[in-house]
Amino acid sequence: MQVTETLAEGLKRELSITVPAADLVSRLDKRLAELKDTVRINGFRPGKVPTAHLKRLVGAQEMAKIVDAVIGEAIRDVVDGRKERPALNPDVALAEGCDAEKVVSGEADLVFNAAYELLPTFEILDWTGIEIERPVVTVSDAEVKERIEQLAEGNRPFTERAKTAKAKKGDKVKIDFVGTIDGVAFEGGSADDVDLVLGSGQFIPGFEDQLIGHKTGDDVTVKVAFPADYGAAHLAGKDAEFACKVKGIASPGELTIDDEWAKGLGLESLEKLQEIIKEQIGSQYAGATRAKVKRALLDKLDEQYQFELPSKLVEGEFENIWAQAQQELAQQGKTFADENTTEDEAKADYRKIAERRVRLGLVLSEVGEKREVKVTDEEVSRALIERARQFPGQEKQVFDYFRSNAMALASLRAPIFEEKVVDLIVAEAKVTDKEVTKDELMKEDEEA
Repeated sequence: MQVTETLAEGLKRELSITVPAADLVSRLDKRLAELKDTVRINGFRPGKVPTAHLKRLVGAQEMAKIVDAVIGEAIRDVVDGRKERPALNPDVALAEGCDAEKVVSGEADLVFNAAYELLPTFEILDWTGIEIERPVVTVSDAEVKERIEQLAEGNRPFTERAKTAKAKKGDKVKIDFVGTIDGVAFEGGSADDVDLVLGSGQFIPGFEDQLIGHKTGDDVTVKVAFPADYGAAHLAGKDAEFACKVKGIASPGELTIDDEWAKGLGLESLEKLQEIIKEQIGSQYAGATRAKVKRALLDKLDEQYQFELPSKLVEGEFENIWAQAQQELAQQGKTFADENTTEDEAKADYRKIAERRVRLGLVLSEVGEKREVKVTDEEVSRALIERARQFPGQEKQVFDYFRSNAMALASLRAPIFEEKVVDLIVAEAKVTDKEVTKDELMKEDEEA
């Protein structure tokens, strides 16, 4: 085998590899000898098929398999011999002038080109001096009380009122409605037998107020305007009318939050419910805190490292981000103009994000490798179970897909590995706690 390096610029490498025809023919002869003892061909006893006849029947087919195998083996051997780490599998193509038919027939050498990019080499910097502020929120008794009251309100008993009774704030009405804009019904604007507590703010502003004072059996035309920042762009800021039919009215009953009420929820006491609610809130805040700390750490690492990136890794990441961005715009019925940008500007921004992700991914990978961070099979199994739970009724298909797809299984392992590396760095960095408010903690980062 002859290897010639034809390109070595930055991370890019291109090689020309030649495998002599004699080597291919030798492998084919060995393969045919193996087949001769097992193949069954009409007119011949097992093991008695002439090699020349067998070669005419399956020689080209077997040689094609040999060529594919030789290309893979040659690339692995060459890369290992050069002690290189390709970022992705090399792109392979027959060299110009290499006749595939002659190669398969054993009349010509196999000459092919392999193009690939290397993973960059860089020094892992000391992270113990990185300073990170960890936002912390203490769960207050008032917040626990508010959550319990919200829970209780959702389970408040209601008593049906007389058909002549007029609905008032706090009552629960059952309605059918059909929404229209400029006389045309719109998707998602109609429903039947909807329970609505007047004054709950469940519907868009102004809707619930216009049902107050009406009784069972009334037809009510509710006129409202969708908020300018409404989630569905095709409805935002639009005037709409809802033809409503009041089908029933119920008044709220008394609600006592005590041990008996907690027992009705399956708990031993109100104090136990308070403990559970406090833990739930604390868990939510801990998740938000972790996300903030991770973002702060990644920002610090991004400032520390600058090195050449494999262009194909960046391009692959950019394509994923870009596809997701376009999908989100389409779902919201928006354009780049609605986001005060242009497609070119958005692409430039997303490409920077792609570069950041690839760079930080390489840094975290290198840290994890040097510190021998491992992801156990048990951790991957737990992640697979969680993924399967997202598809009720299709759990078996999800399990089968991941267990038969190495790339898919790697997609479960990668985020676990990343989180473990982040935890490792955070544990050794200079982290100081800062007490913040709930709003400060839950506020999304502008560039998140």
